[in-house]
Amino acid sequence: MENHKAAAAAAVAYRLLNQTKHKSNKILHQRRLIPNSSQLNRSSSASGFIQHYASVPLNQFVASYRWDLRKSSLIHTHHRKFGSVASTIVERNPNFSTINHDDLIYFDKILGAKKVIQDPEQLQTANTDWMHKYKGSSKLMLQPENTTELSQILEYCNSRRLAVVPQGGNTGLVGGSVPVFDEIIINTRRMNSVISFDQVSGVLVCEAGCILENLISFLDKKGFIMPLDLGAKGSCQIGGNISTNAGGLRLVRYGSLHGTVLGLEVVLANGSVIDMLGTLRKDNTGYDLKHLFIGSEGSLGIITKVSILTPPKLSSVNIAFLACEDYISCQKLLFQAKRRLGEILSAFEFLDSQAMNLVLHHLDGVRNPLPSSIYNFYVLIETTGSNESNDKATLEAFLLHAMENGLVSDGALAQDFSQASSFWHIREGIPEALQKAGAVYKYDLSLPVEKMYDLVEEMRTRLGAAANVVGYGHLGDGNLHLNVSARQYDDAILAQIEPFVYEWTSQHRGSISAEHGLGLMKAEKIYYSKSSETVQLMASVKKLLDPNGILNPYKVIPSSLVS
Repeated sequence: MENHKAAAAAAVAYRLLNQTKHKSNKILHQRRLIPNSSQLNRSSSASGFIQHYASVPLNQFVASYRWDLRKSSLIHTHHRKFGSVASTIVERNPNFSTINHDDLIYFDKILGAKKVIQDPEQLQTANTDWMHKYKGSSKLMLQPENTTELSQILEYCNSRRLAVVPQGGNTGLVGGSVPVFDEIIINTRRMNSVISFDQVSGVLVCEAGCILENLISFLDKKGFIMPLDLGAKGSCQIGGNISTNAGGLRLVRYGSLHGTVLGLEVVLANGSVIDMLGTLRKDNTGYDLKHLFIGSEGSLGIITKVSILTPPKLSSVNIAFLACEDYISCQKLLFQAKRRLGEILSAFEFLDSQAMNLVLHHLDGVRNPLPSSIYNFYVLIETTGSNESNDKATLEAFLLHAMENGLVSDGALAQDFSQASSFWHIREGIPEALQKAGAVYKYDLSLPVEKMYDLVEEMRTRLGAAANVVGYGHLGDGNLHLNVSARQYDDAILAQIEPFVYEWTSQHRGSISAEHGLGLMKAEKIYYSKSSETVQLMASVKKLLDPNGILNPYKVIPSSLVS
């Protein structure tokens, strides 16, 4: 009987897929097809999927797909082959329960109706990532206001084996902050209080749901800054930043969050509250467990409170926007900047001419600071210090030396805040410009600086005129953002990108995720950067802290190791 129902349901789906204007094309957004190919990208493009399958006979369609009667989703039955462009099957863990009426009554009781979200419009937003590339089918979002409520939620969900996905600002790029299936979304937006700030030590203690830009504004009034700055600062939350170990624009100056985060409060899967919320810079009493949760993407516990060391706001900030003829000049410029600018160097960013063209063509109000020509490469340098006249003289002397030695072809020094903001807008606006240009394949890689742009050039050779290959990123800390821009998602293009991009990165001792995390996109690709023994140890830690596997399942670690 079940088989007959499945076949009938698949037949209906088949007919709807061939009605390109039918509202039920939303079924496509509920598929759990997780690819190494652009199949996943088609989850946000009904027409691409329909064009691919419209001509498939019904009997082949039914044979190729399994209809999951527990929820409206088509699950591709291709076998996964590591490193290929074959699709990866992600099966819903059969050990997980589904939400029932008693669950809703319990959540209403401990949270109140306003914090138990079932509204379809709100859920549609929460189920979909910023890129519109990943889409879950959660029917419930919870918004706890404090650690106690979050603890009660997790204790209950663990006892019921209800899977959950922690969510902050939902600005991630690897599918880590949205459900894969029907996991309960736990959004921390209501946990947004600043708890304390010490003017002497510069230690800020706050809740995980604080938006990064709000913290920046709060500290600005106190004469301090956040050690972290991102293009998504207007939406991202500090808990999510720490959960993904976000890098950002000033890591070259202030280091990673592993260095600036002093303490955490974390709720484990069973509801236990782990208080590691220290504010000391030195504490060698046993294992420093907070580091397990920095970069774990909510798979080991949910961060609820943070203590972070913030630097004082310095009065002298200078920004230069420079042009270089070749990548070798960019490298040499970085070397000279570290030697000649020293402790005042706070950012060293680069972008190629393709990135600049995208920004100029797709973002309103952006003007080229160096309009006389389009150069092959651009570098943005920021210095931050306490002596304005001395810092500016140091930067100008550095720039003169660089031009005399042929490292810089042209350049502009920001004369006021408006110009400085316009320079930064070019660099920070690249992701938005790429989105507006069409389909984009995004790769966040760490590589030796001297090898970074070799990958961009090899990718251009592989793809030819089929796509626009764009390279930019944090040159100061060896982080390349490789983007392949095309009119539409295309399996032929992706087959040229993957697994080549991962293999190339692995061969050059790089990391396949520099600052975006692994999420769903790269969970199965972790072996390109980590040994089997290391991944197995990670899985052991996951099983110890989350034995039922309810925290952000299908992410970070291959599912086969933790199921």
